[in-house]
Amino acid sequence: MEQTKSVGRRVATGVAGLDAILSGGLPRDRLYLVQGDPGVGKTTLALQFLLEGQRVGETGLYVTLGETREELVDVAASHNWKLDGIDIFEISTGESEEGLRGEEESYDVFHPSEIELGEVMRTLIDEAKRVNATRVVIDSLSELRLLARDPLRFRRQMLALKHFFVGRGATVLLLDAISAEKIGDLQSNTLVHGVILLEQTVPPFGSKRRRLSVAKLRGVRFDDGYHDFKIETGGLRVFPRLIASVHTNGKPKDTASSGLPELDALLGGGLTRGSSTILMGPAGSGKSSIAGQFIAAAADRGEMGVAYIFDESVSTFCARSDGIGLGMHEKVADGRIKLVQVDPGELAPFEFAQLVRNSVEKDGAKFVVIDSLNGYMNATPDERFLVVQLHELLTYLGNKGVCTLIVVAQSGMLGPSMQNPVDASYLADSVVLFRYFEHAGHVLKAISVIKKRTGPHEVTIREFGVSNGRIRVGQPLKDFRGVMTGVPLYQGTGTSLTGESNEGRRGST
Repeated sequence: MEQTKSVGRRVATGVAGLDAILSGGLPRDRLYLVQGDPGVGKTTLALQFLLEGQRVGETGLYVTLGETREELVDVAASHNWKLDGIDIFEISTGESEEGLRGEEESYDVFHPSEIELGEVMRTLIDEAKRVNATRVVIDSLSELRLLARDPLRFRRQMLALKHFFVGRGATVLLLDAISAEKIGDLQSNTLVHGVILLEQTVPPFGSKRRRLSVAKLRGVRFDDGYHDFKIETGGLRVFPRLIASVHTNGKPKDTASSGLPELDALLGGGLTRGSSTILMGPAGSGKSSIAGQFIAAAADRGEMGVAYIFDESVSTFCARSDGIGLGMHEKVADGRIKLVQVDPGELAPFEFAQLVRNSVEKDGAKFVVIDSLNGYMNATPDERFLVVQLHELLTYLGNKGVCTLIVVAQSGMLGPSMQNPVDASYLADSVVLFRYFEHAGHVLKAISVIKKRTGPHEVTIREFGVSNGRIRVGQPLKDFRGVMTGVPLYQGTGTSLTGESNEGRRGST
């Protein structure tokens, strides 16, 4: 019966992403432990918890043993919050004025901890009875642990505190700092109904990386593992780990045109909806231009496209796209295309996944461009998990019927010197390869499809470039052998995509 009661009644934390991880919030009328290093966001989370209670008409009490009322008000002000409707109760555990002068207080019979901790507990309970709060924060257990000195006495007092608050129908957050000396001290963890762990690391470059995990939550379902979060003006923003298997609605079977008949022919009719495509090649070979071509064609059909730009500015992307006749500025201005500038040094991996989800679920995006995978790698603090995170993201987008284009810049320029930053080609449904090749004193470009899981495709290599202010894909390069090496052998008298003979070419690409 107790478990059923806790499952059915939830308390929202006031942090939308955390409530999603907890499947709606914390079970009501229980004690919870929030652990983390100093500065990781425990106090901010606690204040959001109380403010959410105030919003829904519940009484809140913040019991502080370390910080002052003024310090808490300052924290709230930094987030543009007001604590007027929340009771803040300070309990002093410091030395008396005589103690500061070196005059120790005298205890004849009892150990000091029995007097100090007992007095603190009585004061805390009296205040809780007076306020009759349904949401309570106690900050922090570290102070109570120091007062107890004896682990057994600390456990007894915690049990008494637990029975008191649960009996009065209160949901309590206990804040606790983690230190090296307390590793292995799990007394508090065993007494509470759930444990939320907040962590932070400082990478060699960029801002702090913060993440949280629900280490324990009795009797209810939650999303385990690590989830990224940030502290911003307005509180914590939590980005739940993307679990693609819970987002399924079937893939459409039709194809999406690029707007270029020759490119569609190369792809066997276009991109299959719900598929992912890697555009791979050296810098400047036309990958971003082709990605822009696809989202521009989608916009012309009335479909929403979004591009996440890691490696260049949005203005540069727009200007370059306008230069090849895609009308990018106009399409962005009227909302048919959304361009998002991404700073890899400030972005958490799960935050990026949340950005993509918002574009799909709120904006209705049918095309997503990630330009580029190299920039996405820089946003991932541990490269070992990049492929796993990318797999979840691509699976999610595929389940939503979204066409995904990922730009991958290879190092090197010609032939065998080409190298990939990470081998993610096996994750994508299609791979389009871009190459430079030299002919008659000119550096030309070639495009080919080397993989397509969702249907047939051409196995030819076509020349492509920009002519008369637009992208043009030429005929298959049947008169060349060894285009992929960068220095092919010419075996015929073909024509360029502009109609000029190869001998009369003037750098059409």
